[in-house]
Amino acid sequence: MKNLLKEKVKKGEITIGTIVSLGHPDVTEWLSQVGYDWLFLDAEHGAMGLETLQQMMQSMKGANCTPVVRPQWNDHALIKRILDIGAHGIIVPMVSSKEEAKNAVRACKYPPAGIRGFGPRRAAMFDPDYLETANDETLTIVLIETEAAIRNIDEILSVEGIDVGFMGYDDLSLSMGFGQPPKWHEPRYLEAFDKVIKAANKRGKIAGLHTNLSNSPGNVYWALDRGFRMVTVSDADTFIIQGAQTTLEKAREAAAKVKPFQGRD
Repeated sequence: MKNLLKEKVKKGEITIGTIVSLGHPDVTEWLSQVGYDWLFLDAEHGAMGLETLQQMMQSMKGANCTPVVRPQWNDHALIKRILDIGAHGIIVPMVSSKEEAKNAVRACKYPPAGIRGFGPRRAAMFDPDYLETANDETLTIVLIETEAAIRNIDEILSVEGIDVGFMGYDDLSLSMGFGQPPKWHEPRYLEAFDKVIKAANKRGKIAGLHTNLSNSPGNVYWALDRGFRMVTVSDADTFIIQGAQTTLEKAREAAAKVKPFQGRD
């Protein structure tokens, strides 16, 4: 197994991805050819099962774009099956303690480093070296999205096998009592982002963040300038809606310039 994304992460390179919650292989096929380093396949909130996830990853074959999946929970049975169908990384939601981080690592690794059961059906089908390389090459990302996770961030990122601490700013805002949308002017909220970056730097890990292209804090420019090195920018749903809206607006502008039809003579 060769994980191009993990190689870039280990070098400290900036990696850019986007979130896909639409359960269809056409979406991942198209986006994997655009030039993203990785796709964040969201099985926690997206309507997709294992069969669909497998097809989505199969459609990315041949692209230099890495499939990383967020399961519904920090559950070794779910994580095992996602890795077996070909994911190169797991984004474990709601990791708030050192023990939960250890459980995430155990789920992603074969013994003796972990408890992953052997049966990498699709993952090893054309890779005779999969078993020997999977533990080192699989990317293990923990989602930092609660106030407890911020308090325990140094311990979480001290766990061997954790590669990235990726922040979920919406759930973090809710957990801290700031509601939605996040209150970017709140000092305590902003301080949480700096704590994650500081802990990641201290532990030789990477800090990640979901971002957008808005003018508010939390955008991709803000995130990269602050020290985040693994980011997602927007999502497939937004691409479709914004593209459709832009196209419709242009068409409406064109229609407004046309003289009303007066009928035939």
